[in-house]
This record gives sequence, structure tokens and C-alpha cells, in this order.
Amino acid sequence: MATSTAKNGSSTKKSSTKKKSTRKYSPASQKSVETEMRAMKKGQLKSGRSGKKVTDPKQAIAIGLSKARKEGKTVPPPKS
Repeated sequence: MATSTAKNGSSTKKSSTKKKSTRKYSPASQKSVETEMRAMKKGQLKSGRSGKKVTDPKQAIAIGLSKARKEGKTVPPPKS
């Protein structure tokens, strides 16, 4: 009986030719979103003009990303 084996015991799949992707969100911008989420959970996060308490996690993330953009951190532009 003859058995066939691949070199080095690895499969012969083609590797994809993807471009190296750059980081979309910097660690510093993630930190600002994290602090806004903590403030929301404590009940201390207020929205912009109205000053109402923020209870929606998506809104807290949006506030954190907005603050990160103002500080010049690496964040993709907002969706239009």
C-alpha cells in the first residue's frame, strides 16, 4: 500500500492575497468610548444641548467617538 503525504504535513491551500489592513480605531479612541460607556452605566452621561441623561448604549458610543474625533484620534469619518 502506498500512502501520499504533503510536505511538512500541511495542506496545500492557496494563501489569499489580502492587503494588510490598518487599524480603524486607535486604542486611545477605544478608551474614550469605554469611559463614556462607564459614565452611562453610572447614570452620569448627559447628552449635548438638552442635557438629558443618556440611557442608550449606541448613543454613548456615538458620544465617545465624537469626543475622540475632536481630540484628533484615529477614527473613521461618521456615516452620512
